[in-house]
Amino acid sequence: MDYSQYEIYDFDSVSAFNLSTGYKERSYQMHWHSYGEILYVGPGDTNIYKVNQNTYELLPGDFVLIWPMEMHSIVDADRTESLVIQFSNAFINSLFDLRRIMHLYRNVHIICIMAHPELAEKLRVIAFKMKDIFLSEQPDRELRCCMLLMEFMLTLDEYRDELAPELEGQEVLGYTDDVMRRMIMVTDYIKNNLTADDLSQAAMAEMAGISKDYFSRIFKNVTGMNYSKWLNMIRLEKATELLSQNDMTLTEVAMLSGFQSIPSFNRVFRDEKGMAPGEYRSLFIGGKGK
Repeated sequence: MDYSQYEIYDFDSVSAFNLSTGYKERSYQMHWHSYGEILYVGPGDTNIYKVNQNTYELLPGDFVLIWPMEMHSIVDADRTESLVIQFSNAFINSLFDLRRIMHLYRNVHIICIMAHPELAEKLRVIAFKMKDIFLSEQPDRELRCCMLLMEFMLTLDEYRDELAPELEGQEVLGYTDDVMRRMIMVTDYIKNNLTADDLSQAAMAEMAGISKDYFSRIFKNVTGMNYSKWLNMIRLEKATELLSQNDMTLTEVAMLSGFQSIPSFNRVFRDEKGMAPGEYRSLFIGGKGK
């Protein structure tokens, strides 16, 4: 594998919202970042995008949803009239309903105009309203665009039943706000306490005040993955953040991310990122000057 293709980008030039268009280059290398992206596919006979390990050949009018921390690239596409909408993970996490939607749709990456014409058209109208407002240079454009971003996410959620196949078998029956708040409380606790003595599924179910079996079922439906895989993903998110700090040893990074040993840290990291933690750090540090 050619590790030089991977780059990491920070959300350092915008605050809660950003939008861009008019790119002449047809491709963009594999990369990831802590903010989310919505890509609107512009006209052209060839539109090939990749998210994580999946490659998609798309049609004009399709949408690509890239959630925070996901690897993605544009393999070959006409980008002159496409839209790139970027939103802060902190903004999404600041509102309960947006967090719930992001959790539920984490495995949905493509909205196809052929499969979901009505939804795609509604999302297109919202996206181009964002474009008009953002490019207008109005002093309150970011606030107005964030309001439209919320409308975009709520519109997506209104089509949950229609999107059931893309949800990979997750139950489409909604949970009460109380249950969702308990689950988000638990996930927030985990993110802020990765070195806690007991982050077992049983302990987290007890914290949420529900049975272990019910917790397991809800967790899979909400996040799209089982508890142990999700916990490893959260630990990896913390590890990738810490690896950007060159003054920490790999052992320190592993321990502060909640991994119990260097071998387990290396194994999980390589399985997910395709490279060892030390190689990843070298790429990050080496790419800062670009």
